[in-house]
This record gives sequence, structure tokens and C-alpha cells, in this order.
Amino acid sequence: MSDANKATVQRFVGELFVKGNLDVVDELVADDYVEHSPLPGLPTGKAGLKQLATMFRTGFPDLAISDEDLIAEGDKVVMRQVTTGTHQGEFMGIAATGRKITVNEIHVVRLTNGQIVEHWGVEDSLGMMQQLGVIENP
Repeated sequence: MSDANKATVQRFVGELFVKGNLDVVDELVADDYVEHSPLPGLPTGKAGLKQLATMFRTGFPDLAISDEDLIAEGDKVVMRQVTTGTHQGEFMGIAATGRKITVNEIHVVRLTNGQIVEHWGVEDSLGMMQQLGVIENP
């Protein structure tokens, strides 16, 4: 079960955020999906996931995500990832800067019957905004 859950989560991340395949949301995410770390202004559920991926893919068309750690136990998968990309399009109202970002993230995903049902995530959003030049470094 743990290996199957890891494979599902890796496929989800790769298809949705790296390749921009929005259809994978309907395939791998449960209808009653709960996002515990939503971005302000985004809808909940599947619609929010699709908008989030579109926002990132528009802003960073060369988005890449590497798994530094991938741990599964029971119905949960924990990922420590590094996301990189070049800010080439509008992102969160910020015009393209051409700057490269490197963002550290940790995600916990719960699955039931092969579908993603819950997500908790922590990303270095402050660091990303500093790298984009939107917020000054202290």
C-alpha cells in the first residue's frame, strides 16, 4: 500500500505541476478532497488545485520539482521537495521578473482507495517572494 501511495502522489505532482495536466486532478483526487493549507483567493477542492497548478505553470513554465525525501506509512505520504523555476509569466499578480527561484517544501498527503483525500503543506513563500524581489531581504 505504501509504495502504491508513493507512486500515486509522485504521478500526481509530476503530471499536474510539472507537465500541467489538469485531468489528473479528476483521476487521482477524491470529490471530497480537503485542502488544509489553501492559498487565499483560491477555491477549495479540485477547482482550487487546478487553479493553483495553472497559476504556477503560467508563472514558471519551466517548473521542476525534485523529491529530497519521500516517506509513506499507512495512508499518508510525506514529501520534502525542492521546487525550481524561472519567473517568466504573471504569478500572483506579479509581472514576470526573469528571476530563478528555489523553494523548499514539505507536504503530507492522505490517500484512501488510491485517491488523494487530504493535503497539508508548508512552503518557503517568504523566501520565494524575496527571490522574486517582491520583498526585501532583512
